[in-house]
Amino acid sequence: MDHYHYVESGLDNVLIFGLRPEVDDAGEITITIPAIEELHRVISEGIVKRESAMSGKELKFLRTEMGLTQAELGALVHRDRQAVMAWERGPQSLDKNAEAIIRKHVIEALSLDIDLEIAALSKMVDRDPTGAEIQIERLGSNDNRTGAYRLAA
Repeated sequence: MDHYHYVESGLDNVLIFGLRPEVDDAGEITITIPAIEELHRVISEGIVKRESAMSGKELKFLRTEMGLTQAELGALVHRDRQAVMAWERGPQSLDKNAEAIIRKHVIEALSLDIDLEIAALSKMVDRDPTGAEIQIERLGSNDNRTGAYRLAA
């Protein structure tokens, strides 16, 4: 298997490379995804660093990773819960200023190792959402129960 399409994240554009299929007791081929918290941090990094507007699903993923309600995220960018709900459902685009602030907040809230100022983040959101894949590489052990991840080059 070349890659695993990780739809369990709620996103439809995440591919993980380096996972090994296993055969369970019933003879079924399965995939074990280790270190989910680390994987989600790398996915968050991929969304924040990508030079295009984020999708509604990506916004919802990031909000959930930060542990915020729609109302709490709305308050952060001076919008109401209904605005955040509309952004997450699409196709209404996320306000560009709000998106830049949200990206900066994600970096801080999740302690991501990303050194981008708000001006750079503002330029990144000017592009249309591309739905570009977020490609993740699994690093380390041959044991599917452990391991780390990084964005694929």
